[in-house]
Amino acid sequence: MINESLPFVLITGSSGFLGQAITNRLKRRYRVIGFDLLNARQAAKETETIPVDLTSDDSVTKAVEEVRQRGNGRIASVIHLAAYYDTTGQDNPKYEAVTVQGTRRLLSALKALETEQFVFSSTLLVHAPSPEKGVRIDEESALDPTWAYPKSKAETEALIARERGNIKTVILRLAGVYDEDCRAAFIAQQIARIFERRPTAYLFTGDLESGQPYLHRDDLVDAVVRTVDRRAELPDETVLLVGEEETLSYEEMQKRIGRLVHDEEWRTLSLPKGLTKAGSWFQTEVLDEDTDIQPWMIENSDDHYEIDASRARRLLGWQPRHGLGETLAEMIRRLKADPTDWYEKNKLHPAAVAASGPELVQARRRIAGPLERNEAEVDAGLEQHRYRTLWAPLTNAVLGLWLISSPMILGLFDPVSVAPPPALGHEIDEANIRNLRLGVSEIVSGLLVAIFALLGMYRRWNWVQWVTAAVGVWIMLAPLVFWTTSAAAYGIDTLIGMLIVAFAVMIPPIPGISRRALAADDDRPMGWSYSPSSFTQRIPIVALAFVGLFVSRYLAAYQMGHIDGLWDPFFGSGDAPVANGSEAVVTSWVSKGFPIADAGFGAFAYALDILAGAIGDRRRWRTMPWMVFLFGLLIIPLGVTSVFFIIIQPLLIGALCTLCIVQAAVTVALIPYSIDEVLATVQYLWRATKAGEPFWRTFWKGGPALSENQTPAPDLDRPATRLLRDFVIGGVNYPWTLAASVALGILLLATPPIFGTEPPLYFSDHVLGCLIIMVAVTAMAEVARPVRFLNVPFGLAVAASPFVFEGGTPIGTAAAVIIGVALTGLSLPRGTRSEEHYGGWDRAII
Repeated sequence: MINESLPFVLITGSSGFLGQAITNRLKRRYRVIGFDLLNARQAAKETETIPVDLTSDDSVTKAVEEVRQRGNGRIASVIHLAAYYDTTGQDNPKYEAVTVQGTRRLLSALKALETEQFVFSSTLLVHAPSPEKGVRIDEESALDPTWAYPKSKAETEALIARERGNIKTVILRLAGVYDEDCRAAFIAQQIARIFERRPTAYLFTGDLESGQPYLHRDDLVDAVVRTVDRRAELPDETVLLVGEEETLSYEEMQKRIGRLVHDEEWRTLSLPKGLTKAGSWFQTEVLDEDTDIQPWMIENSDDHYEIDASRARRLLGWQPRHGLGETLAEMIRRLKADPTDWYEKNKLHPAAVAASGPELVQARRRIAGPLERNEAEVDAGLEQHRYRTLWAPLTNAVLGLWLISSPMILGLFDPVSVAPPPALGHEIDEANIRNLRLGVSEIVSGLLVAIFALLGMYRRWNWVQWVTAAVGVWIMLAPLVFWTTSAAAYGIDTLIGMLIVAFAVMIPPIPGISRRALAADDDRPMGWSYSPSSFTQRIPIVALAFVGLFVSRYLAAYQMGHIDGLWDPFFGSGDAPVANGSEAVVTSWVSKGFPIADAGFGAFAYALDILAGAIGDRRRWRTMPWMVFLFGLLIIPLGVTSVFFIIIQPLLIGALCTLCIVQAAVTVALIPYSIDEVLATVQYLWRATKAGEPFWRTFWKGGPALSENQTPAPDLDRPATRLLRDFVIGGVNYPWTLAASVALGILLLATPPIFGTEPPLYFSDHVLGCLIIMVAVTAMAEVARPVRFLNVPFGLAVAASPFVFEGGTPIGTAAAVIIGVALTGLSLPRGTRSEEHYGGWDRAII
């Protein structure tokens, strides 16, 4: 209930950290009205809040008029906290628009009311630093603000003196404000650096003995309340320095924080300012990284402040009751108790400490108790899922019966006379024998699929579903092993084998996942801002794998003799007696060295990619770690192998294959989309082990959610535009520097027609071009961004290659030097970062 007889106090910025604290103290004896932005944070309870935009004359006038209508036109005090602030140190138009002109608008509007007092929150940084250690500054000391924020405060102080009219004014020049949760930006960053043991935690530029005083929030509130209470006694214009008179040096803060956080004596090295500026410039401008060390901080690192707060004691009867040195222990205790909560309160990235020791201790306690769902609830959900999907094993039984009959339908037992497969490099049995063996395999495999599919329907034997899936995998591989002459058998077995795997372990409840893993719906790893196993993450991988499957199947069809030729619009066959480069490559001595058609094995691997990419839900990074590892092993080594095969084609085979290049491009494109899920799984296994879960049980059967209070975000049930966006940039992005690196790699592959380069220099360009493209594409995954540094030595090698190998031309030599230097420069900046977080891995994205 609002008591309308109480004196009015108006607070701007009333929903902020300080505004709410002051409001809660004043509302006991005053009627407090808050001024804040329309979209400001939650206001203090039972506080009247009027939305206002200080950059608008009309908005301020209307807000003050509303205050007049709510009361009798008399305001005891206006506490002006609202202002613009950032830590960049650079001038921003908002300083003038909000802090300076916003105050002018407010003062002008208040003249229409009977306003007793106007209190402005300024900063002690408007003063010049103490001339030497032990010398305190007071309210009469010289003003010399050195960066944008204190400059805006000094300008506003001067404006208030000019524009106040008959309103009494109090300028509170405040020290940095903190509380038991810290809340002081620079102290929070200092503590975080030491807590995370960042390299910068051991370094400082300037005088280690310098420091600044601070002020506890409760002491600030007490000073403001006393200022309002004594408004009649204070002079018409009052300036007060408000802060603690003890100033801890940076070195002393480092030592105290080090002891409290790590129980060790923290050593800090002071660096020359020039070196620090160069390092900061290189980090921000060259590497394009974020840093909490700004140039203005380096410039002012020697500034030391000690204050004389005797005027506040004399006029207000105010004395600080807290000290930063004593409060540090409680700050660190709260940090250790809940690092992510502490980071969030201090506007730091909680992801950086989401898997820190204290968080894992909390996770251990959580998972030792009752989980979100008990075993009975999990079993009930699984049973319901099983009943809804009983059609899947029945379908597999039907597919098994189809396989039993397929040898007769496809004529696998009929006599046939065909030439040996073009890619065959060893002795094999006659075509009739090979087809006979495949036919027998089809009959036996079909019988096994039918039996195991039906057995797997029994709840206690659901593990048999994996046996059914294994038979499905063999069905996909068998035509290659037996070098069948039947294109139909090969095509049908590929399709049927994939369907059997899908109906066995993808549609029904996946067997083998522990109840503990299924007890919660949490789908984001600790500290991650998204699930790397979401379908929006995996669909692009599956789609690309289908492209790779189709290309490989086409190449394999020629290798096995199912078609008479291959299409290749660009490359000739060299010395090989075939029609083009694609035919020359897939029938080369390299391909013939494999026991089965290597393109067919690639198609088999792509089929496994599709199946491994589609299985499981968006929690599989913790419910099926082994599957994620298998998925990663299928993609990453396959990508490296594909690139290696492209590398050796001109060197060892003397020809190039257009379709092989397409296949390699698809395979390399899969890598950045899959790395984040593998990383999340590695992180989870390590953290789960630290939290007390057995490693191998977790690896094979999954484990419980370690995060707390997590609600799964929508996945495919979102607008189409958002889905398309996430399909393209989920976990990856495309900085222009990496895109340009890929373009330079492609240019290196084309140096013969463009620059007239010949072997052996062309071979060097070809090898380096392939490696550069693979590195740049891999680095497009944010979690793999540091991989780009491999292109620095590759770029230097490109620049040096014309002077090492023969075969160059003058224009080619100049181009190689330019390309190499450009590639080296492009590999240094990190590139644009998304807003995603990766559970502490953010720091590795340099």
